[in-house]
Amino acid sequence: MTGIGDIFWLFLIVTMLLPWVQKRMLDLLRTRSIKLIENQRQSRVVLLIHRQETMAFLGFPLLRYIDMEDAEEVINAIHLTDPELPLDLVLHTPGGLVLASVQIARALQGRKGKVTVFVPHYAMSGGTLIALAADEIIMDKHAALGPVDPQIGEFPAASLLKVIKEKKIDEIDDKTLIFADMAEKAIQQLRAEVVELIGDKMSADKAAELADKLTRGTWTHDHPISCREALVLGLSVSVEMPKEFYQLMTLFPQPVRHQPAVRYIPLPYGPPAPPSQGGGQ
Repeated sequence: MTGIGDIFWLFLIVTMLLPWVQKRMLDLLRTRSIKLIENQRQSRVVLLIHRQETMAFLGFPLLRYIDMEDAEEVINAIHLTDPELPLDLVLHTPGGLVLASVQIARALQGRKGKVTVFVPHYAMSGGTLIALAADEIIMDKHAALGPVDPQIGEFPAASLLKVIKEKKIDEIDDKTLIFADMAEKAIQQLRAEVVELIGDKMSADKAAELADKLTRGTWTHDHPISCREALVLGLSVSVEMPKEFYQLMTLFPQPVRHQPAVRYIPLPYGPPAPPSQGGGQ
């Protein structure tokens, strides 16, 4: 009985320590991968990666987005970096608070050293606003940016203004009128921010045209702007994504679900083998 009891307690201790050991090992691998990229590119690497997380006990999904804590951490990393040292920012985010995104973008724009934003998968909304401050955006050929049109509550600001224009004033309730007033101000503010961020990268007319497209509801808020479309819009975009950044993203996996939706053998595959010439199997 004593032997069985010892085995039980040993199993319990190992079970409790295993998640901590796994997390520690993952942190070490992430640090090693970041240092590898920094040594290769002679830069400071900063990551802004948001994954859907789950509550520890109940299992409800929690959506992560750009918040004020993110802004504080990114700006602190910038302060800890020599002004002339190149900075590489990896973005993987659905967007978030305008204030936090604007603060990060302004901090990036104010740097002397080159700022490169890497988008392995997507950087929507506030993520795109941050990317506009970079000297160069490097995207995977299947990655996406997104419009930065403001949202007022659950409604797109541009759609609220459209309602005001198409209906008579006595047909609109006071709440909608208040939302429309906020929408007009929000669009003007974000448009001015976009012009400020891209004004030194293109002519004034081009900057104004691009700012209008991104902020005035040209597309739905979740419209994926591809690399090709970003080039047409006049952004400095490349698809030459170093493989090290893909490897880095594998160290930030989505939290495990009970039943994974995607399955494959996680190994690189080469080109197909040539067909055999003989009659053997």
